[in-house]
Amino acid sequence: MYIFSLGVTLQINPHLLSKLQSPATTMDFGVENSRETSDSRESGTADLEMTAEAQRPTWSGRLEFILSTVGYAVGLGNVWRFPYLCYNSGGGAFLIPYLTMVLVCGIPLLFMEFTVGQYTRLGPVHAFAKICPLLKGVGLATVVISFVFCTYYNVLMSWALYYLFNSFGMETLPWKSCNNTWNAVGNCSSGFPGNDTHLQSASQQFFENRLLEKTRGIEELGGLRWELFGCLVFAWVIVYLCIFKGVKSTGKVVYFTAVFPYFILFALLINNVQLPGAKNGILYFVTPVWSKLFEVKVWLNAAAQVFNSLGIAFGSMISMASYNKFNNNILRDALIVSVANSFTSILAGFVIFSALGYMSHIHNLPVDNIATDGAGLVFVVYPEVLSTMPVFQLWAPLFFIMLLCLGVDSQFATVEVAVTYIKDEFGVKVLPFLKREELLVLAVCFVCFVLGIPHITKGGIYVFQLMDHYTAVVSLVFLAFFEVVAICWIFGIPRISLMIRRMLGKSPNIYFRVCWLLLCPMLVLCILVSSIIQYTPPHYGKYEYPVWAEWVGWGVSLVSIVWIPFGAIQEIYNNKGSLLQRLKTAMTPTIDLNVMAHLPEKQNLDNLASEKLLSSVPPLTH
Repeated sequence: MYIFSLGVTLQINPHLLSKLQSPATTMDFGVENSRETSDSRESGTADLEMTAEAQRPTWSGRLEFILSTVGYAVGLGNVWRFPYLCYNSGGGAFLIPYLTMVLVCGIPLLFMEFTVGQYTRLGPVHAFAKICPLLKGVGLATVVISFVFCTYYNVLMSWALYYLFNSFGMETLPWKSCNNTWNAVGNCSSGFPGNDTHLQSASQQFFENRLLEKTRGIEELGGLRWELFGCLVFAWVIVYLCIFKGVKSTGKVVYFTAVFPYFILFALLINNVQLPGAKNGILYFVTPVWSKLFEVKVWLNAAAQVFNSLGIAFGSMISMASYNKFNNNILRDALIVSVANSFTSILAGFVIFSALGYMSHIHNLPVDNIATDGAGLVFVVYPEVLSTMPVFQLWAPLFFIMLLCLGVDSQFATVEVAVTYIKDEFGVKVLPFLKREELLVLAVCFVCFVLGIPHITKGGIYVFQLMDHYTAVVSLVFLAFFEVVAICWIFGIPRISLMIRRMLGKSPNIYFRVCWLLLCPMLVLCILVSSIIQYTPPHYGKYEYPVWAEWVGWGVSLVSIVWIPFGAIQEIYNNKGSLLQRLKTAMTPTIDLNVMAHLPEKQNLDNLASEKLLSSVPPLTH
């Protein structure tokens, strides 16, 4: 057979190649033993990859890819999850397990996903089908979980828009006082109620009684919140305009959406540290409680935070990396994204707790009576902080614009997973029908918008909490475990190393190989076991969901997870031979690791310079 490399043709002995392709050597962990099971299959794969290379668009520049991935990784969780988790898990001492998990889990897994996407130049579904046919369902599961996620995540953007619109043109912010039609005057407090449990803050009542018009439970969805409906439409219009041209439009948008939040965070930090009580809040955030380091739960929380924050197993990183040029330096990019993500989390912690220290000073309450996590932090506690700040007319709109930027980046990255899958799988059939790719993106956004409507009913908060619990907590951990097993153990570290050598010109060092082989799979397994042991039913405040709602939640989880066993059963059934032979075939990758059509620039020059010399070498004969 022939391998073509930039005009250089090498003829290789087919008999020698067939020996390398024998089943015994294929299952071996040697990097040079990853071959196709037949010559025709290999050449077909090469042709398909060359065609995909020619047709697939790429980022206009390296910075666009970095900003897009940073924007996706840095989301609302950095603002509302990490600060609370940090102070609740040992303060400054939590940074030790957190940064450890970034090094042994976050960076290696992100590098791994970048490798898969950039080498295959395919979305997660087709990439996993080539890398590990037995677990090809993992790829489809990532698409499904991303699709489900983006149906409800944009609801948060509608809330941010609602707060943003209510931040303009008023002498006081509407969530500051109890003198409004939506306030329950008997139990409304203009500040934080502290330990007085029968009282609610004015900000809490604005969120529940004005924004949500919350009912008593998921059994009473009530009617639509038409103002939120309009905000949700606006939010999806923003998302569509960001991605309707694919990476060409996304790459331009991220110059603003990925960078602007940092200006706001630094501006808020400079403002907050000058407020009375800010020092106490920061000390509360960073003061180490060393005894927490001996609690296993703290280390598992750190690993889970790193895992969820970087967006591992959602398929977005694979999809975005698939639009890279073949020799893009993904190791550098993985380091930049991981460092930026961790830096933003720590920066957000200082911003949030300096503000909470200020509020504890004003209301003479301990910081832990004010601190909370989740949506309550950015839609209840921090708006209350903003309402008491000097020049709140400036800070309030800027804060909610920052939330929009953080959320939109993550949102259009998850939508892009579904769009990439449809283009890869059904592009030939769908695009002629829709005429233009922009209409395909519009169709995906419209379907996601329609499925998100239940979340903006008066009982929508209960639907939102249920979906988030079973998608972002339950499904994701199962999916992540099988992804790591498929790539790190079945596909194998030597094959990953070979892919990286093909792209970057050198193999990954021992640090990455040890992390992929042992540390990452073990950590993900620990998170999975811990999640099962510590499972708690979903709840919203003191509201407990009925049994039927929990069953609906498990159904949402299965919608994504079920594709993993289905894909494995289908692959084994379609193969031929005994059960062991079928299983062996299903575990054999079909990706071509011998394609030399792409090499780093230095190697390209070397090859071109030696073309004449190589062409003079006679063919090998048996």
